[in-house]
Amino acid sequence: MMNETRILGIETSCDETAAAVVENGHHILSSEVASQAKTHAKFGGVFPEVASRLHIETIYPIVSTALSAAHVGLNSLDAIAVTRGPGLSGSLVVGMNMAKGLAIASGLPLLGINHIEAHLYSIWLVEDQDEPEFPLLSLVVSGGHTELILMKDHLSYERLGGSLDDAAGEAFDKIARLLGLAYPGGPAIQETAEGGDPQAYKFPRAWLPGTWDFSFSGLKTAVLREVRKHQPDLKAAVEAPRPGLPIADLAASFQAAVNDVLVGKTLSAAEHFSAKDIVVAGGVSANRNLRKAFLAQSKIPVHTPPIELCTDNAAMIASVGHQRFLSGQRDALDIDVLPTWPINSTLS
Repeated sequence: MMNETRILGIETSCDETAAAVVENGHHILSSEVASQAKTHAKFGGVFPEVASRLHIETIYPIVSTALSAAHVGLNSLDAIAVTRGPGLSGSLVVGMNMAKGLAIASGLPLLGINHIEAHLYSIWLVEDQDEPEFPLLSLVVSGGHTELILMKDHLSYERLGGSLDDAAGEAFDKIARLLGLAYPGGPAIQETAEGGDPQAYKFPRAWLPGTWDFSFSGLKTAVLREVRKHQPDLKAAVEAPRPGLPIADLAASFQAAVNDVLVGKTLSAAEHFSAKDIVVAGGVSANRNLRKAFLAQSKIPVHTPPIELCTDNAAMIASVGHQRFLSGQRDALDIDVLPTWPINSTLS
């Protein structure tokens, strides 16, 4: 079976418009990302209608730039891989329609890719590291998803557990807004926490014994209560915190509570399922405190992608596309997007 491929990846699941060309599932020939973060910052989060409109404006130039930067044309590709879900329905449709149009025009196969699955494959794009060994335990912390996944082989997954309410990324965004910090919340809280005491507040850790699930709603409420002690007017706290609010200590204590649970449950699951390696991927995996905690506490190798591959990108879509193409997947040109597509549905 031929194992050399060039795949065009397209990603529009949320607020990044991205396109990339990846060779053989590992080598990035080009990777272009247009972020909408500054536009959505004034809303304190992603505004779906605005996101779809910006994708429409950006998708063609991003794909064109990715092909040009890779020095390839459509006739040099083997397939087009595009995010099918999960994500915002309006955003997903933009990328899917672009991919379908290119597939029809070129005759190339179309491959619908699961966004969570793609985050797992971001680690296979790191060419100067040893590939992780199976079975591996993966923590995906991306936007509205916090999921523990046992990866038994390429394209073979078992979802162990996930968010029951707010995902870790959502909690970071909401607490950042509560503290008057910038959007997106992850980087803002990380920087603010550098000057704070992670032991200043004994915020709760929801361990949910007997499950591999996560819950951060109680933690979010605990932070809110502390803010209200200093600022009874919540609206004022959100829009313009008054002097005297211990923002650094609150940020550091919140971050520590989130990361303690993420690390603790991941390491427990890795031991329980006899994983050989751990992969931590998705936007929150860029958190320095989280990375340090994993490296300090894990007895088995922990793989994290470089920062530019933690957030949404199309190179990871193309990397999965390589595996899917070799497995024989070829999708019909009338496939629909799947905004709530669970990773278990991608099992071969």
